[in-house]
Amino acid sequence: MTSTASVSTVPPSDDRVLSGMRPTGALHLGHYHGALKNWVQLQNTHRCFFFVADWHALTTHYETPETIASHTTEMVIDWLAAGVDPAKATLFVQSRVLEHAELFLLLGMGTPLSWLERVPTYKDQIANLKDKDLTTYGFLGYPLLQAADILIYLARYVPVGADQIPHIEMSREIARRFNNLYGKDPQIEAQARAAAAKLPEDVRQQYHALRRAADQEGLTEKRDEARQLIAASKLSRAEKDALRAQLGGGRRQILREPEVLLTPESKLPGLDGRKMSKSYGNAIAIREERASVEHKVRRMPTDPARVKRTDPGNPERCPVWQFHLAYSDAPTREWVQRGCTTAGIGCLECKQPVIDAILREQQPMLERAQPYLDNPRLVRDILADGCDKARAVAQQTMQTVRDAMGLKG
Repeated sequence: MTSTASVSTVPPSDDRVLSGMRPTGALHLGHYHGALKNWVQLQNTHRCFFFVADWHALTTHYETPETIASHTTEMVIDWLAAGVDPAKATLFVQSRVLEHAELFLLLGMGTPLSWLERVPTYKDQIANLKDKDLTTYGFLGYPLLQAADILIYLARYVPVGADQIPHIEMSREIARRFNNLYGKDPQIEAQARAAAAKLPEDVRQQYHALRRAADQEGLTEKRDEARQLIAASKLSRAEKDALRAQLGGGRRQILREPEVLLTPESKLPGLDGRKMSKSYGNAIAIREERASVEHKVRRMPTDPARVKRTDPGNPERCPVWQFHLAYSDAPTREWVQRGCTTAGIGCLECKQPVIDAILREQQPMLERAQPYLDNPRLVRDILADGCDKARAVAQQTMQTVRDAMGLKG
């Protein structure tokens, strides 16, 4: 009998990371603290692929494509300003690696429609974005396109926030189903079919139902139930081994099931205490001008109890305190706590260390961005080189996928 070990096309030492952003133009400090700072760290320890998700932008903004090109350049300059290094990470544009679209198409052949309809954000966004017609095939299928983005690079890790975990689980389910459909070992499958045919009809149906639940729905505990079913059967030892081999693997891992790399939640809120967002008008851009930074921070709302300079306040009720938690050291925070609660300092005094810290953080970003602002061709060259590197990896995966699906030629 053949070995029951699964055959993998994924190098065990490969720690690829895949992440992307929609091209929304210049980024703000919330993006830096929530994602880019993490990217900069990951590029030193993993093989990273960071991409501009321009096709994803069209799933919700298909009527306004005219800003995508300029927004792409602005966003990538901010990546570079934040410290993302094209010598360490591969930076590319999704739509320039056409293999993403091919894998998206082929994955769609075997992905149940119900999987896409149950994605938590699908109905939520349709309900919340009433000014847009999102009843489109593209919007319904964007989780599948997202899966293709990840799976085509055989990425091991995807850095995301906690709210994005269901999307990565969807990618895992899609990879699992693909491997189940197209990674079967013909010899093991033939032996298992012959063994299953000897089971009583009701037991055989129960076995197949348990296997489908484990392979296609990710209910791994169903494999244990199926093993118990096999053990209790009157099959020979060799026949039981054949079913266990089918159940426990016996397939090539064509597409890797990605793992979540949970990104620490950004500790930097917007200027008004809500989530930092350009649409809320409460953001500070990564490359904001000095005078603008000073103006915005000085106008931040504070504890409403401090009507007059002599009124004591409570830092916990003040949005500025959240910036101190992100930027200030322990002695400065202690100074703020004492000064605010005793009215020993005024609100403008409290804000100055925050202004100084933001400007200090931005200075190296501004310096790194300047060469690309002076010569945008450098950005185009970086992306062209990155697209070539990404395409080479994607083409290797697609050759394996085509062969598995019988699309040889």
